[in-house]
This record gives sequence, structure tokens and C-alpha cells, in this order.
Amino acid sequence: MKDQVGQEEKAARPSLYGRQLWLQVQHMLLNLPLGIAGFVFTVVTLCVGLGLAVTVLGLPLLAAGLAGSRWLGALARRRARAALGSDVPDAAPLAPVRPGPAGWVVACLTDGLSWRSVLFGVLLLPWGIIGFAVTLVLVLVGWPVLPWAMRGLAAVERMLVGLLLCPNALTERVRELEEDRGAVVDTAAADLRRIERDLHDGAQARLVALAMDLGLARERLSESRTPEEVAGAARMVDAAHGEVKLALRELRDLARGIHPAVLTDRGLDAALSAVAARCTVPGGVKVHVDLKGAERPDPAVEGIAYFTVSELLTNVSKHAGARTATVDAWRSGDRLMLVVQDDGRGGADLRTGSGLAGLAERVGAVDGVFLVESPAGGPTSVTVELPWRTRAART
Repeated sequence: MKDQVGQEEKAARPSLYGRQLWLQVQHMLLNLPLGIAGFVFTVVTLCVGLGLAVTVLGLPLLAAGLAGSRWLGALARRRARAALGSDVPDAAPLAPVRPGPAGWVVACLTDGLSWRSVLFGVLLLPWGIIGFAVTLVLVLVGWPVLPWAMRGLAAVERMLVGLLLCPNALTERVRELEEDRGAVVDTAAADLRRIERDLHDGAQARLVALAMDLGLARERLSESRTPEEVAGAARMVDAAHGEVKLALRELRDLARGIHPAVLTDRGLDAALSAVAARCTVPGGVKVHVDLKGAERPDPAVEGIAYFTVSELLTNVSKHAGARTATVDAWRSGDRLMLVVQDDGRGGADLRTGSGLAGLAERVGAVDGVFLVESPAGGPTSVTVELPWRTRAART
């Protein structure tokens, strides 16, 4: 038994002379021709662009050289991930402030990653010469120490790629904020369209009909001469009174969809309980909220949590075929945690356009996390993690 376990552990350990080693050897050998090509391209385009900077062609040519260096940097990141095990992420594409060729030139000239890619392109040539010579010698005569030497060379290049080609943290944060802003704007526009549609198709149409009915009742009352005619006008007034009640109920439902009063007055615990009570799951929805003794989260966070749970429970009622569902909410450090589970058929996916993608964007707009676990056949579990305080409130 021990021999079998030992053999399994030995088989699980990567071989010193396995595939990864030869990927690194290939990578180091290819650095030389790529370094020569990158060095020539970088030096020629930048020197010519800088030399002609006083002319109309200089700055566009310099911008083209920077864009080419940026592309070479992207190639170097992909090669480092494939052969060296680097985890450096891809950079966001250039986003010109204004459209047109002039905007693109300005974006290239002011992009820090492009200039760092230029420096990498220049340094890749001497590094490629060193790596090529060391690797070739080790492959031919120093193969006993080849695995350890290649690990050292790979570590140096990973550091070089990470320092020069890794996207700037501030730039990435700006990109995330721009994406979040777009998601917030789209969500707000969708909410406004929904409110406008609900008002137009519901309460507004009912109020228009009510005004017409009251006008007819007034005319009939002014023309009534017999008790029967007065009674007919009274019935019209009664019908109009019923329309008023229905219009008020539709307006209350609309106001609840914008921001429920129970959430403002009594907090998230009572609001989630009210949402669960309206859910049509046959076995009901169990709610457990453990926020006692904690200050309330930001109103924006409370609203996102409320509408997220409401939408998830609506999906459970319409699509999951579930018998029961549960909602759990608690505070963990400076985060608000929500878990919505059901015993339905499962198969929910963020990529199928089921409405979950919109919820994920709304949660992500406040630096939240939205996770879906829904294997075919169920059960489904959706975990939502929200900040207790938004960045605007903290500042």
C-alpha cells in the first residue's frame, strides 16, 4: 500500500525535464530573434517620429510606433503566460478621449503602458542575447543544471514583464469605474423606461378613464330629472370611486418598485420579509436576517440588496419550478452578505440573458460580487457580497 501511494505521489510530481522546461527553453531561444525585430522596429519608428516631430507626419508616426510597441508588449504578455507561468493580465485597449485620428494620436502619446512597452522592446535585445547564450550552452553541455537555471531565467523575465508590461493599477481602476458608470447609467435608463411604461400603461390610462367617467357623471347629474336618472349617475360615481382605488393601488405598487417605504422606515430585515411574503413559491420562503446590533448599511447598498433579492425571488417563482426557497443576510466585517437558494430545476446561467447579468452589473457597480451556482437539476444558490459602505460614503 505504501509503495502504491509513493508511486502515485511520484507520478503526481512534475518532471524536471518535462514539457514546462522545454517551453521555457523554446521561449528563451525565441527571445533573441524577437528582441532583434522589436529593437529595430522601436528604435527606427521612435527616432524617425521624434526627428520629424516638427512636421505634420512626425507625431502620427511616433504614435504608430508606440501603438506597435504596445502590440509587441501584448505579445510578450501572452508568451510569458504560456511558457513562464506569469499571471500578468491583459491591458485594456486604448480609449481616445475624443474621436478621430487626432484623438488616437493623443491617446497613444499619453499612454504610460505604451512608453513602458518601448522600454521593454529596447531591453529585450540584450536580455534575449543573454538568455539565448545561456540557454544554448546549458542545453549542449550543462543539461544537469538546466531545470534550475531555466527557473532562474524565467523568474527574471517574469519580473521584467511584471514591472514594465503589467497594466497600471490606477489605469485599471479608472477602466473599472468607467465600466461601472456605464452599467449604472444603463440601469438607471432602464428603470426610467420601466417607470414611464408603467405610468403610461397603468395609472395614467386609469386616471384618464376616471376623468372621462366623472365628466359623464357630472353631465348626467346636471340633466337628471327623475330618481332613476339620479341613481344611474350615482352608480357612475361609485364606479369612478372604484377606479380611484385601483389607481391608488397601482401607484403604491409603482412607488414600491422605485423604493419601498418599508425599506426606508424599518430597514432591510422587514423589507426582505415583505418580499418573501409576496413570493408565490408553494412551500414559502424562509428568511433569516442577522443584522441586529449593526448600524444600517448605506441606503444605496440597502436598495441594491432589496431589488436583487426581489428579482431573484421573482425568477424563482417564474422559472425555477421550486417548492421552497431561503434568503439569508448577515454582516461579515465591512461586507453585507446575501444568499438566495431554491430547490428548483437549476440551470441558471449569467450568459443566457436571463436577467442575472443585469443583476451582476448592478452589484458590480458598487464593487460587489455576484456568484451563481446552479447545476442542471438544481439546487440553485446565488451569493451576493456588497460593501457595507460605498466609496462615496467613505470619502
